[in-house]
Formats: sequence, C-alpha cells, structure tokens
Amino acid sequence: MSTRIETLNPDTTTGKAKELFNAVQKKLGFIPNLIKVMGNSPALLETYLSLGQLTASGNFNNKFREQLALAIAEENSCNYCLSAHTAIGKMNGLTDEQTEQNRQGLADDTKVQAALKFAQEITRTRGQVTSDTINNFKAAGHSDGDALEIVLNVVSNTLTNYVNHLAETEIDFPKVEAGKFAVLN
Repeated sequence: MSTRIETLNPDTTTGKAKELFNAVQKKLGFIPNLIKVMGNSPALLETYLSLGQLTASGNFNNKFREQLALAIAEENSCNYCLSAHTAIGKMNGLTDEQTEQNRQGLADDTKVQAALKFAQEITRTRGQVTSDTINNFKAAGHSDGDALEIVLNVVSNTLTNYVNHLAETEIDFPKVEAGKFAVLN
C-alpha cells in the first residue's frame, strides 16, 4: 500500500528528520509509520514530539491520556490512531472492554466518562461547546485546568488524526477500525 505522503526510510533519511527518528527509535525501540510520514516536515515532527512531552508533563497519567486518545480518534474516525492507541492503551493497563468503551466515550468511572464525553464534544464541535457541557464536566469533579488540559490532548491527538487522514498512513499496529466494535459480554 502506498501512502499519499511519502513514508520515509529511516536508513536513508538525513538531517533534522534523521536526528528525530533516532530519538524516537531510542525511546520506543522502533519508528512508527506516522513518525516516518511526519519526518517529511521536521518542523511538524519536532512540534508533535514536543507536544507529546508537554501533554505528558500535565496532570493526566498515561492511562488516562490513552483513554482520551481513543475517544478522540474514534470521534475523528482515525483508524491509524485507534490501532496505535489500542496497543499502547493495553501497555498502560486498559483491557479490551475498557478500550471499546473508551472509544464510545464510556467508562466505569463517572469522572473518566465525563472527560471522554467532553473530549469528544470538543472534537465534534471544534471547541464550540455549550455552557451545559462545561457545567456537566465540572459537576463530575473536573476543574477549569482539567478542561484546558483536555483541549491540549484534543489538539495533540487531532494533529495526528489529520496527518493520518491526509497521508493515508499505513497501519503498523494490530488494525482497529472506527465504528466497528466487538460484541462485549
């Protein structure tokens, strides 16, 4: 399968993109196809990696950020990110059932569910949420800071969702498709 934007070969890439590829290789042990596509614009790749570090330095733990990523990727119908975050979510303690629930904006914990629904509403409305939406989010125990940090996660995840849509990035994780859910017992 060919992508609409070149998937760079790390062995022949040079310059800033190569430097960033090496950093990703060292951190993850491999270079995902998304990174190889983003390498066509070292400025974009560096921004994405920096944004990832900044979101990780916030108040949300890895597991919760993966739950948000799943909800946002489903809302944006990004199969690459659904596939990647399903795999990464499992590494961060999410079960298959939780992964499927989170994609639908659902969770056993009401505070988490409120955050997932909030992230999906921000994504769906491009930030034009109602006062009721914000009030319901806060009523579940979230702060103004949480609301803004969810916006940060929406922006970071939407960036990758859009790059994947544009490039039609080849999925290099076990494939998950938007809108398709296993029957959970």
